[in-house]
Order: sequence, then C-alpha cells, then structure tokens
Amino acid sequence: MIIKALEDENFTNYKVPAMLIGMPSCTFKCCTEQGLPLETCQNCSLYQAAPIDIPVEKLIERYETNPISQAVVFGGMEPLDTWEDLSEFITKFRERSSDPIVIYTGYTESELTLDQVKCFVSNGIIVKFGRFVPGQKSHYDPVLGVNLISDNQYARDYREG
Repeated sequence: MIIKALEDENFTNYKVPAMLIGMPSCTFKCCTEQGLPLETCQNCSLYQAAPIDIPVEKLIERYETNPISQAVVFGGMEPLDTWEDLSEFITKFRERSSDPIVIYTGYTESELTLDQVKCFVSNGIIVKFGRFVPGQKSHYDPVLGVNLISDNQYARDYREG
C-alpha cells in the first residue's frame, strides 16, 4: 500500500488517540472548484512528500502493537481517490479489530458510490464529509469530538446505520 504519511499516535483528528494514515492521491477538487491556487491546500506539503510503500498487514500489526492508539484515521490528501487500497485495509483490519476507522474526505455524501456506502455500513466506518472552504469558522463536531475547519464539514457514524 502506498501512503504519504504515517503517525502512530495522533491526538487531533478524533476523540481518542489514533493512528493517522495519509493517503497518496488527490484531485484537489477543494481548490479547483473554488478557483484557488493549489498552494492554498492544507495538504500541499503532503502532496510533495515522498511516498511510503508499506504492506497493509504491516500497518495493522503496527497498530495492534501500539498500546496508545485506539482508532485508525485516514486523512490528508483524499482517501476515496485510492479506493482499492482503502477498501483492502478496511477489510483486513475488520478481520482483526472492531476499533473505529475514520475517513476524512472532501467528498459529499451524494458523491459516494453504492459500493462505498455498502462498505461503510457493513464495516461501521465513521466518515467526515465536506470540502475545505477558506474563511469559514471552525465548529465542534460531536461525532469526531474535534473541531472541523469549515461550516459545511460534518461526520457521519455508519456504525449507527
């Protein structure tokens, strides 16, 4: 699996300590739809980072042997743009753990495919939806237990149906 970032313990993206996995791809729709230069994207430096090639099994083992992290968060870039790798991780992780999986996406719910919705529901995934819009006030999201940067962003817990 190719990723761009890996933090074994992240305390800013979910209400419990989480392993943060930065995915490698993005179409930069947040910027292009608003006519903003790509440099304004908060993930611009991540885009330029060297790729990390790590097997899914190694990521899961790394998570399992960490006594601090209690969830896995996919963020940075656009996790849904590398759907095959993401769904492989979800499937293999769920064979070994029921801990929360959180996906930060700039997609809206209406942009999800039927396969993605089925995967989220059947695997109990938490998804943060909404593109970054500069200049908005941050707000607290009760599902994630953290502040989100744009008013249009919110999380949905697919564990609740």
